[in-house]
Amino acid sequence: MQNWAALEAEIISCRRCPRLVEWREGVARTKRRAYQGEVYWGKPVPGFGDRCARVLVVGLAPAAHGANRTGRMFTGDSSGNFLYAALFRAGFADRPMSLGANDGLTLHDVFVSAACRCAPPDNRPTPGELAACLPFLAGEMALLPELQVIVALGHIAFEAVLRMYPEQGRATPRLRFGHALAQPLGAARPWLVASYHPSRQNTQTGRLTPEMFDEVWSTTRALLA
Repeated sequence: MQNWAALEAEIISCRRCPRLVEWREGVARTKRRAYQGEVYWGKPVPGFGDRCARVLVVGLAPAAHGANRTGRMFTGDSSGNFLYAALFRAGFADRPMSLGANDGLTLHDVFVSAACRCAPPDNRPTPGELAACLPFLAGEMALLPELQVIVALGHIAFEAVLRMYPEQGRATPRLRFGHALAQPLGAARPWLVASYHPSRQNTQTGRLTPEMFDEVWSTTRALLA
């Protein structure tokens, strides 16, 4: 088994997917006007949080001007603001917002990761790109020995979690995606809790409200108890 330092080094140095490499680095060079004075991360983004966590949060991918800029998952964009505010309300974070990798945010009992580690064009990684990233998620899970609950943010993250076990030669039950739905992955495995992704498209249209998102974390708390 890898240690955390070795796994993070492997993730950050990955160049397996030419399309993603070109896109993430191009965004980091051109930048958004509001961030012209900043140095973008522009590399694959490792997970972040409590390395003794019982809860693993799996998102879709770094945002082009969010984690691809800051170098920390769900940091510096509206999705991250929505997520960390909810984690704060649920007692999993010590503050309700994450603006940069050095802002001092501390997560309690939660580790945040993603199905894809590079910012993809139009937020849509291909099946092959997701498959290339899957070993990184498996590696993080292996380093979380107390893991009890996986929270999948969005259908793509949900499917990535389900796909991981068969790739390791272990079958999984047939599960369906449903917001705040908790389902067991099998004996001696974590529970899987599904949630709509906290994207601006979902939060600004009311498809995902703060109250709906809080339900996900109260369900998670109940499973830990």
